[in-house]
Amino acid sequence: MDEAIRELQSIIDNGKRIVFFGGAGVSTESGIPDFRSVDGLYHQKYDYPPEQILSHTFFMRKPEEFYRFYNDKILMVGADHRPEPNAAHKKLAELEKAGKLTAVVTQNIDGLHQAAGSKTVYELHGSTLRNYCMKCGKSFDLDYMINYKGAVPECDECGGTVKPDVVLYEEGLDSQTMENSIRAISEADVLIIGGTSLVVYPAAGLIDYFRGDKLVLINKGATSRDSAADLVITDSIGKVLGSIEVH
Repeated sequence: MDEAIRELQSIIDNGKRIVFFGGAGVSTESGIPDFRSVDGLYHQKYDYPPEQILSHTFFMRKPEEFYRFYNDKILMVGADHRPEPNAAHKKLAELEKAGKLTAVVTQNIDGLHQAAGSKTVYELHGSTLRNYCMKCGKSFDLDYMINYKGAVPECDECGGTVKPDVVLYEEGLDSQTMENSIRAISEADVLIIGGTSLVVYPAAGLIDYFRGDKLVLINKGATSRDSAADLVITDSIGKVLGSIEVH
């Protein structure tokens, strides 16, 4: 492992335009459940499967059931404490501040990269921090959603249903976010992929735009792209990135 960390340190030291592409594994170390891990959301029992609950159709037809699941499992309302950025989030923010990292492209919706100090973050699947009224378009923050007492959050101006600005199943990814992500990845000389099994498309397909020098994969399990990587580290993303020095 020490040798792999030294190699990663060298790649980062020599990189000029590094992009980080991350998935659920980056946030699990902050206590946010992964959708597909053995003890993740997909393996828990509800009246409906999570992938059905988190679909556009279900949201429109059964908003009360949607929000019961969303508040409990996504926002974790009632939890003792809110999730905090971990060592991986913090190191990426450091790398950006040092002028090494040009962008974070993430499949996560928790806003922890921004909380750690990252500025250029492309959120492929949206963010729980942003919410809007489907009727009048008024914006609402996370606190409004967490503190709302009713079954379905309503706009305090027009009474319309407030929807999280997250990409549900059956909904398309934001075209501008996709465009920005493709540009960042295609212009990178180093692409570090962490905490993702690379099975969620179209997000996973973005790495096909990488034309740079070094591809690094950091994940607790194997991915379909391991054979194409210059460096594969099978370990905790927080532990690995946390041990990197920023020069």
